[in-house]
Amino acid sequence: MLESDNNLGLVIKELAETNEKFAKVNKELAAVNKELVLANEQIKQNGNMQYEFINIASHELRTPIQPILGLTQIILSKIKDTEQIELLDTVIRNAKRLKQLTDDIFDVTRIESRSLNLNKEQFDLNEQIKTAINDIKNQISIRYNNNAVKLSFETERKEGNGIFIKADKIRIYEVISNLLKNAIKFTKEGTISITTEEKKKTGKGGGEVIVKIKDTGIGMPYNILPNLFSKFATGSTFKRGIGLGLFISKSIIEAHGGRIWAQNNPDGRGATFYFSLPTIK
Repeated sequence: MLESDNNLGLVIKELAETNEKFAKVNKELAAVNKELVLANEQIKQNGNMQYEFINIASHELRTPIQPILGLTQIILSKIKDTEQIELLDTVIRNAKRLKQLTDDIFDVTRIESRSLNLNKEQFDLNEQIKTAINDIKNQISIRYNNNAVKLSFETERKEGNGIFIKADKIRIYEVISNLLKNAIKFTKEGTISITTEEKKKTGKGGGEVIVKIKDTGIGMPYNILPNLFSKFATGSTFKRGIGLGLFISKSIIEAHGGRIWAQNNPDGRGATFYFSLPTIK
């Protein structure tokens, strides 16, 4: 009986020591949890500060760019000297690059902070593509001689030419323009073809439209393909710009409920980019 009492006493003592250890561990965990909460709040504050800084910096950069572009173009329209025209063209071209860079950085911060607002309206996607093509043709004529690169557009919709979507018109134009500029960068000669194909769904509701932009350029390095639409996706032969345009395009398309992808052409000449968007009835 005495031995049983001793064993019970030892068990009770071990349980008490174990409880003390658990209490100590719980106290330590509570302290660690408190530190994690504080660290998380600090990260959020730093993230907000970073967003505010980039927002202000982008605004401050864009403010002087607009008068530089505007005044330079006014001066350009009033001079005749060829050398001066070339110099002003260089100023305008680089000012536009700087403006595009600041716009891209600002877009990325809005995407990552989930504050990219979409102003959706109904419009004909084909007409928007035609507008983007006409706007980009001027850049092709400046960059290339003798029309070395040609643009073609074709719609595969049998019932009329319109493919109507409800989307942010400016943002969709941005995607089309980004993909066309990307194709131009890597196509010294040949054709850049744009095709739209509407696919109807059975039952109620609309379907989807697939936009295909195919070039005859140098194609894409295979090591880049898996991360093509990530931020700063570049390679030794692919590195032109800082790699934000495709990331922004992907975010815009996915925000509209679509998808975007790309592949090298089977014949080894160039690449093809695709994106899809929901259509309306």
